[in-house]
Amino acid sequence: MRSQTDSAGGLRHLVTLDGLPRSLLTAILDRAESYRRIPGQPAYEGRELAAITVANLFFEPSTRTRASFDLAARRLGAHVLNLDLQSSSRVKGETMLDTIYTLEAMNTDVFVIRDSEAGMPEFLIDHVAPHVSVISAGEAHLSHPTQGLLDVMTIRTHKRRFEGLKVAIVGDIKHSRVARSTARALATLGTTDLRIVGPQRLLPGEHEFPGATRFTRIEDGIAAADVVMMLRIQKERMAEAAALDGEAYFREYGLTAKRLALAADDAIVMHPGPMNRGVEIDSAVADGPRSVIREQVNNGVAVRMAVLAAIAATLTRHRRPL
Repeated sequence: MRSQTDSAGGLRHLVTLDGLPRSLLTAILDRAESYRRIPGQPAYEGRELAAITVANLFFEPSTRTRASFDLAARRLGAHVLNLDLQSSSRVKGETMLDTIYTLEAMNTDVFVIRDSEAGMPEFLIDHVAPHVSVISAGEAHLSHPTQGLLDVMTIRTHKRRFEGLKVAIVGDIKHSRVARSTARALATLGTTDLRIVGPQRLLPGEHEFPGATRFTRIEDGIAAADVVMMLRIQKERMAEAAALDGEAYFREYGLTAKRLALAADDAIVMHPGPMNRGVEIDSAVADGPRSVIREQVNNGVAVRMAVLAAIAATLTRHRRPL
C-alpha cells in the first residue's frame, strides 16, 4: 500500500489509523475542535474544499457516516456526489476500479468509500491517479478510521487526557471495525488500560488488540472504568446470528444503570450507533446524564471536516497547474 502521507507528512489518504503518528492524530483533533459547533449554533461555512469534488461511494448501509461526510464536504465548499449500490453500475457487473476510473475522468478528487470487502481501500490507493485521495468510511470488520478519531475526540473533550484512562469496549469485538480503529487511536495517543469485554465467541483472536485485557464478565470489565463504549451485535457479519438471543444477551452483557454504577463516578458512556436498545444498552443509560452518544454524532461531522481539509491541503500542493 502507498503511504497515507506525502513526503512533507501531509495526509494523503486515510484508510487505517495504523502507523499514523500521534502528532498527526492530534493535529486532526485540534482542527476538528475549530470546526465543531453545538446544535443550535450556526454551522461552520468555509472554502477549504473549493474546487474539490468529493464522491461518497457507500456499498453498505449507513446513516451517520454517510450523512456526516456529505455535510462535512458541503460545509467546506466541495462539490459532492453520492452513490450507493442500488444506483451504481456495480450491480451490472462493473468492478470497483472501473467505477473509480470513470469518476476520475469526471475530475473527482476524493473518494469516500464504504465496502464490505476487506482490502478494497488499500487496493484503490495503489491504483488511483496520483492526484486522487481515498478515505475509508468503513472497511469490512477491519477499520473505520474516522469513527476512531471522533471517538477519541469525544473522550478528549470530557477527560482532557489519554494517559492513565481506563477504557472498556463491550460487545461484539470480533466483528467490529469501530473497536479496532478506536483501540488503535487510543494506543497511539497514550492509553494503556484498554479492556475488551464480551462473550468468548465474540472476542477477537489472541493476536489482535495487543496489550488489551480481556474479560468475559461485563461487571469485571467495566469496574472503575473512565469510559464505557458499548457495541451492537453485528449479525450481518456472523453465520450464527440466528442463534443469538437478544434478551439473554441483555441479561448477561447489557449496560444498565446498576452495572454502570461499577464504573468510575464520572465515567462516560459511548456507542457508535446504531443502538439496539434493550440488547446492548438500556434506554435509561443511553439517554442518561453520562451518555455522550449524541456528542459522538456531532463530533463526527467536525472530524470528517478536519480529515477532508487536511487532505485538500495536501492535494492542493500536488495539483497540476492550469
